[in-house]
Amino acid sequence: MIRIHPFPAEIPPAEHAARVASVPYDVVSTQEARELAEGNEASFLHVVRPEIDLAEGVDPYCDAVYGRAASNLEAFRQQGLLNADEAPGIYLYKLTWRGRAQIGVVCCCEVGQYREGLIKRHEFTRPDKENDRVRHLVETGTHAEGVILTFHDATSIDELMAEDMTSPPLFEFTADDGVEHALWRASDPEAYVSAFASLGALYIADGHHRSAAAERAPRTELRTTGDGSMSLETLEQDLDHDGNEEFNRFMAVCFPASQLEILPYNRVVQDRAGLTTEAFLERLAEVGTVEPVTDPVPEERGEVRVHVDGSWYRLRFDPNRIDRSDPVGSLDCALLQDLVLDPILGIADPRTDQRIAFVGGIRGTEEIERRAGAEGIGFSMHPTSMGELLDVADAGLIMPPKSTWFEPKLRSGLFVHRFTGSRSCAS
Repeated sequence: MIRIHPFPAEIPPAEHAARVASVPYDVVSTQEARELAEGNEASFLHVVRPEIDLAEGVDPYCDAVYGRAASNLEAFRQQGLLNADEAPGIYLYKLTWRGRAQIGVVCCCEVGQYREGLIKRHEFTRPDKENDRVRHLVETGTHAEGVILTFHDATSIDELMAEDMTSPPLFEFTADDGVEHALWRASDPEAYVSAFASLGALYIADGHHRSAAAERAPRTELRTTGDGSMSLETLEQDLDHDGNEEFNRFMAVCFPASQLEILPYNRVVQDRAGLTTEAFLERLAEVGTVEPVTDPVPEERGEVRVHVDGSWYRLRFDPNRIDRSDPVGSLDCALLQDLVLDPILGIADPRTDQRIAFVGGIRGTEEIERRAGAEGIGFSMHPTSMGELLDVADAGLIMPPKSTWFEPKLRSGLFVHRFTGSRSCAS
């Protein structure tokens, strides 16, 4: 039984929503965030990428950055850019992009259900990025960005959403990227609580690091080290909690699975591991058929487009190497990792190897070419399907990192969850 909870969301006034709304912290670099926020002190990038308010070149993981996040967030509250709802609520968030709409239920979920596996994951997390999100939570006492969860379509939830969206939204606007955003307050939050209780599971679509950080934050303390800097200490056991505290819940937006669209998550390796172009292509031919192409976008599962030395090639994996009964091993990203990245290019752990970068499909294949340059190798992937994602999660298995890129992204700053009361995250 899935348990969701209403919460008193902090929401920008309608007249400020478009200015406050920002892209998520993890889809832009520091420089890109600076440029997007330039001239807009209301941009929520000042909270989720606070290093933009410090000197260029500052370490984005230094103490001053997290302190700035907390002070900027408090300034937003003082300036009336975020106002707490009067009572705990459930909200509906609609995003419309390229003629497609997806509608999510904004609520709080339980870290306990994440631990128990009722909120299912399909990726491991990178330790550095997870620690970053834990520190942000501990310093701000706020879930500033929601996790995207999905569930098998349920008529009862569809009907509730349709009814609530007949009323006027709290706000609606079109962002610079053309995505339309609208938010409603549900008329009967408990009806959603009851409807979700009939679900057997929720699935993390996007936000594995935020989910893992939310689970750790209630048992994490911020301590001063000998040199005066701050460090995180995660306690082995839970603190004196009963599980119902706000800090034992995390903010999520839950979408029906049929409404979500996955784009490719492409890869770029910065070098050729000492191989010439000819030697690299010869190694590729050992795992499948290789031929020059002009179109950089794969047409179907089982193939990858490879950019090397200014040209594109199609790599079709040998069908005899693909076990379609294995929900993880048969994924294109897993085949690439197992047959190319590890044995040929020496990328044994893509979660920690600094030689590999990941490029969301929204950036296009031109970004792959740019990042690969003259010395690197780019890989244009076929997108993972929602069915593949659910199959992997249901099997209790883990995809290779960065297997999915969801679009459109949630805009940050349109709703946040302030939590209080833990020893590590006091108000």
